[in-house]
Amino acid sequence: MFNPFEQKPILLGDAIGNWDSLYSKTYDKHTADPYTKVRIILMNGIEIESVLFSHQFHRHCTDNELRRDIAFIRRIDQLQQKRINWLPPIGETPLETTIGYEHVAVDLTAWLAQNEPNFYVKETLDLALLEDFDHLYRYANLMDLDKNIPAQKLVKEYVEIMPARPTISHHRHPSDTVRGYINFRNADIRTKLNILTITAAEQQTMNFYMNIGPTYYNDLGRQLYQEIAMVEEVHVTQYGALIDPSCTWLEALLLHKYNECYLYYSFYLDEVDPQIKSIWQMHLEQEIAQLHRAKDLLAQHENKDWQQVVGNGTFPKLLKFHNTKDYLRKVLAETVENTGNGEVVWNVNDLPDNHTFFWYQGTVNHNVNSVPSHRVIAEHQKMKGIDYRYEDSPNPIKSLQDRRRDNVELGRVKQRARQMAGV
Repeated sequence: MFNPFEQKPILLGDAIGNWDSLYSKTYDKHTADPYTKVRIILMNGIEIESVLFSHQFHRHCTDNELRRDIAFIRRIDQLQQKRINWLPPIGETPLETTIGYEHVAVDLTAWLAQNEPNFYVKETLDLALLEDFDHLYRYANLMDLDKNIPAQKLVKEYVEIMPARPTISHHRHPSDTVRGYINFRNADIRTKLNILTITAAEQQTMNFYMNIGPTYYNDLGRQLYQEIAMVEEVHVTQYGALIDPSCTWLEALLLHKYNECYLYYSFYLDEVDPQIKSIWQMHLEQEIAQLHRAKDLLAQHENKDWQQVVGNGTFPKLLKFHNTKDYLRKVLAETVENTGNGEVVWNVNDLPDNHTFFWYQGTVNHNVNSVPSHRVIAEHQKMKGIDYRYEDSPNPIKSLQDRRRDNVELGRVKQRARQMAGV
């Protein structure tokens, strides 16, 4: 397997290019493989996380020489982010991009959950997985309602589009979104990488909806973005809570660089677009150089070996996007009524009646008919008779099979478990 610490790094200065090298040819939105788009969206989020982390490091560091090192590394990350984020074509609409964001959230989260050795982390991934899956369904209905464009045209057969835990049920009290953190010193390297990756991905989704939502051309679309952006805040909080806060800034820097090397190498091997593949290769070489510099800074300032942070350095199983339909259906069938309860996940039917979840739900969703995620489906059903969905077979949850009625109780109102599966 590949070990980036065994590679000879390029000079950091060689990662600085001109404008021609920064502004690459865009992909064709009609012919590009959906997973090419997924990789682009994810790596944009990964680089943005790296930049934001670096700025926070810079603001909490008193050593100006170290801050200059961090600034140089950050400038390379900024160049990488700009190169990646300008790959989508001019004609790709924000809503089309949004479908891509939710496709990332679904297949990335499912892959990470299936390859996560820590049950507590896997449980957290599964909880949000069903919610992002439902977001894809809501945005797909908005697209079909407003533009008469089937989202299946964008994701092809890679992922199903159907209701999961209804978005109305995703709104939880802030206290129930704070998970316990994972001790990175004892954690499997896969767990560290998975946590960093999903936090960065969901953070970028949150940021994207925060900024793009108000630009939608009608009120219902603007409101749907606003609601789902609030759910992304829930997701970023619960994933960010898993990160070990006892890591030093330089340990965290090394982890960020190692994770970026891991992802670029994974995607370089898997990419089908030759031009995008060359970008992944170039960025991998640049990240290896940054990783080696981070390793030196850790030794210089904290007298620590990089092995104390990432083990022997050999990459674990590489991230490879693929069909996760069966896993999604399994998680849907088994956990659709799960929610947060302090630092743990509970079935909503097992919560006491005075639980914070029900107080928050009663406050935020006081008038169910005003909840945007419900209104989008209701409007689609009113206009076209049924909702929009793409299913290989009927939804595994019986109460989610009705295409003429949007379920607004599952996962938020108690005593639905027996009915949902027809038991």
